[in-house]
Amino acid sequence: MLLEGLKVVEMSTWVAGPSCAAVMADWGAEVIKVESPMGDVTRTFFPNPANGQSPIYANENRGKKGVVLDTTKPEGRAALKRLLEDADVFVTNTRPGSLTKIGLDYDSLKGAFPRLIYAAVTGFGLTGPWANEGGFDITAFWARSGVARATIPTDQEPFPSRPGFGDHVTAITTVAGILAALHERHSTGKGRLVETSLLRAGSYAISWDLALQLYYGEVQTAGPRDDRPVAISGFFRTKDDRHLVIVPKNVNCFTNVMIAIDRPEVVADPRFEIPMLDMDIVREARAICDEGFARFTLEEIGERLNELDVAWGPLGTLAEHAASERAELAGCFVELEDGLGGRFRGAATPVRFPEGAPAVGRHAPALGEHTREVLEAAGLTPDEIAAIL
Repeated sequence: MLLEGLKVVEMSTWVAGPSCAAVMADWGAEVIKVESPMGDVTRTFFPNPANGQSPIYANENRGKKGVVLDTTKPEGRAALKRLLEDADVFVTNTRPGSLTKIGLDYDSLKGAFPRLIYAAVTGFGLTGPWANEGGFDITAFWARSGVARATIPTDQEPFPSRPGFGDHVTAITTVAGILAALHERHSTGKGRLVETSLLRAGSYAISWDLALQLYYGEVQTAGPRDDRPVAISGFFRTKDDRHLVIVPKNVNCFTNVMIAIDRPEVVADPRFEIPMLDMDIVREARAICDEGFARFTLEEIGERLNELDVAWGPLGTLAEHAASERAELAGCFVELEDGLGGRFRGAATPVRFPEGAPAVGRHAPALGEHTREVLEAAGLTPDEIAAIL
């Protein structure tokens, strides 16, 4: 079912690489996570004082078998290659230069493993002088790609993206590339290199704006609120100090918003005819919206907007989302084992298979939890395993 029978070996840390492999584990693949003796750094992020477990590590590494190998030593590299002998996919976000030094780069492995799909997750790609530069989602996906500058209004102090934001986009992108390569392998019998980068994923994520920049040589991104050319775009504050956002999906939207805030007479004023091209008129219309929304609670105005088929959304909190029936029914959460006899809720992958899918929920492995089991299954002798452990 789905990816059952697929063997994935993952040697990565932080988020993008581990999350890619975790998605495949959710979908039924056997995933073997290879860590250094120090372990994945995310094991130390926000640990539970009662049991030392990190929900960050648990989220990115659920459903995997954990193996510790020191690939700086010949024995560790040899053991990794034994794991790759019957593997379908190898996922790594180790810097390309480091992999080349120890003979674990694609060019060094493809001769011995011609059917292997080799997925390289990087900050800036595999070519050029920046290939070995360390990349994180905030530096490569958020800042260098233009996503941040296009998102943050020019009259505001720049702020960082939330941790892992770009990593998860890159992870899903990598999964898609792997599945395309596996589909090709059914016909050719050959593996191939799949390359993704945080920078390229950021470029794609902002490609609405980037397309305009590339085509016209300029694009208007997130400027100050008073400079926005659409009166009902952006966020508005309600009577109960909440915020909501309106999407002007059609020419009737302005009319319906005016009806919702009890200002239908505005629609009859020719100055406010759509499209409004005079920015002074736009600002006047926005002031009417501000005054109108401020007279209703979020719940009150939300009911009115729904009745008038206006596309809107509240500026919700994570606590509200976690308790939301809407999110629950959309499949946003999954119940996971903690490896200690308990269970907890986690974030689900963004794809659901209503007609049947593998059970999700096996805990993330303790450091080296399955090392002996996995190496024995790979055919290593007791003496070989003893030299590694």
